[in-house]
Amino acid sequence: MMAGHGDVSSSVGGPARHIPVLLDRVLEKLAPQPGETILDGTFGAGGYSRAILNRGADLIAMDRDPAVAATAADFAGEYGARFRFAPSNFSVLDKVVTEPLDGIVLDIGVSSMQLDQAERGFSFKQDGPLDMRMAQSGFSAADVVNEADIKELTRIFGLLGEEKQASRIARMIGQRRMEQPFTRTGDLAKAIADLMPRRAGERIHPATRAFQGLRIFVNDELGELVSALEAAERALKPRGRLVVVTFHSLEDRIVKRFMQSRSEAKAVSRHMPVTDGPSPTFERMGAAVSASDDEAATNPRARSARLRAARRTYAPARPIENRKALGLPDVHALRIAGDRR
Repeated sequence: MMAGHGDVSSSVGGPARHIPVLLDRVLEKLAPQPGETILDGTFGAGGYSRAILNRGADLIAMDRDPAVAATAADFAGEYGARFRFAPSNFSVLDKVVTEPLDGIVLDIGVSSMQLDQAERGFSFKQDGPLDMRMAQSGFSAADVVNEADIKELTRIFGLLGEEKQASRIARMIGQRRMEQPFTRTGDLAKAIADLMPRRAGERIHPATRAFQGLRIFVNDELGELVSALEAAERALKPRGRLVVVTFHSLEDRIVKRFMQSRSEAKAVSRHMPVTDGPSPTFERMGAAVSASDDEAATNPRARSARLRAARRTYAPARPIENRKALGLPDVHALRIAGDRR
């Protein structure tokens, strides 16, 4: 679930180059044109946004991370009235944007900038505070690790991190935090690695899945995604394009099921062609797209990326009746003691 929606990130020693994932395919599906208005719901460092603006379309950028404000200001100075920035979650994009949109692009997950900044606490590759908050507000990963019930931690690691040893990790945390709370990414990563040493030939760090589950939970990433898909349906004009890039099976499953459910009429019977129910609100634009071998070799963060796209029909938007059917786990509804969201 490692996203790369930025193109430049400041780091020690100067700017580090980050390549927007699947950029050519995003532009192919989104097909921005002069006179159109496109929304980039995950602005980051502006990789997609710049490419869209350079195609001549007007652009509205959204991001809940206040750290991108300076980049947005630079874009406003460069592109003038053709660029607007809304510091908000993409789950409410239809409330932020008043005009119908010609296209929406969403790059789901954590950004390259967030991963590379140790002080944000998203990665254990560099030791930092156990934070992980994209919006830099609400409860942190440290709050969850030190206060959540052991059963809740197990569900977070197991359902959101897809960690098979979720219960072992949760029990270890429960015992250790009574003596000393977890406050640093390096401390938690080491504790998990000590519990489950990496096997010979194993590439993934033992803490990877647990960290993923924590980050998804802290930011309610899957709940935000479902709400964003629903909002996109309301905001797009007929023939408007929706392009979503995901980096993990949980995200991709939600997007896949949403686009399937919205592009197929409900059959009365599998033996009869007659259909009943609402008309499709989207038509899918081909199969899912993955990064080429060349792009994956050049940009490791593209290896797990999958792009899905759909075009809005003329049918009226409708609410999502069953969010669980899209693959949204119950974990998103859990709350810890002293909820500060």
